[in-house]
Amino acid sequence: MYHVLEQYLSVNQIAMVGVLVSFILTFLGLKFPFSFLPKDQGREFAVNGALSKGKIRGVGLIFVSAFIISCLLMIPFDREFAIYCILLFAMMLSGYLDDAAKTPWSDYKKGAIDLVISIMTIVTFLNFNSSDLHIGEMVIHLPYPVYAILGIILLWVSVNVTNCSDGVDGLCGSLSCVVMASFAMIFTKELGSYAMSALIFVAALLAYLCFNSKPSSMLMGDAGSRALGFFIAILAMKSGHPVIFVVLALMLIIDGGLGLVKVFLLRFLKIHILKNTLTPIHDHVRKNMGWSDTQVVFRFCILQLLAAVVGYIIR
Repeated sequence: MYHVLEQYLSVNQIAMVGVLVSFILTFLGLKFPFSFLPKDQGREFAVNGALSKGKIRGVGLIFVSAFIISCLLMIPFDREFAIYCILLFAMMLSGYLDDAAKTPWSDYKKGAIDLVISIMTIVTFLNFNSSDLHIGEMVIHLPYPVYAILGIILLWVSVNVTNCSDGVDGLCGSLSCVVMASFAMIFTKELGSYAMSALIFVAALLAYLCFNSKPSSMLMGDAGSRALGFFIAILAMKSGHPVIFVVLALMLIIDGGLGLVKVFLLRFLKIHILKNTLTPIHDHVRKNMGWSDTQVVFRFCILQLLAAVVGYIIR
């Protein structure tokens, strides 16, 4: 489809057609969702967790599929991107199967799946790209094994902090829109067609937010949040500036990452930190600071937008 359209439209026009296609496919898929999608059971320990009980869950299956179809139709496809799409679908599917399971999967089971997919992703990346690490104007050439280890850590962190941030209507989707749009805007030249794909993913999320903004009728589940984290990590690596992930995904890291650090230290080192702080942080600001769900979404997104401005400056 792309090669047909390029005879009549510019690259930017084709990208915008892809945005429209992604939005429409996702919107229709969510307006008439599959009957087999699971229902949320509520989260016992989350603030307002009971309000999610009975809502359709795992609709990440729909918007990730719509994203992949839209990319197949609207952007130039190469072997590397095709492999990433397969791995993205695998990450989404692992989350969906967890969403649909009667008993939630253990952290170790999900961690093993993350490790396998991350290793396959890094092997693919290093097969098509150099191991150069850009920090501002400085370029550091890392040995392949070192880059591979750091890349696996980046993928694991991105997947899990995004997953942990999915606890307030509209929060994970909105923050992910800001993060992906930031990468597309700041690293347009470096990302090339991946910048187009980022905007196509944003369009799918905007359609999802039509149904997920408070009060939501459906939830992305692990199927959506894990896939989003995976794709954000791909954008970070393809930009050539993976370290800037810390800035461009700052609120995802703060919201979901502090809880991961807290659990890790307590579980493996018996060190208890942040004793008076609920994690994820969105639970803390709602319960202890009196923020409404809407305030959480808007304030976190505003802070992430400011972080993106900082990212643009240091870039």
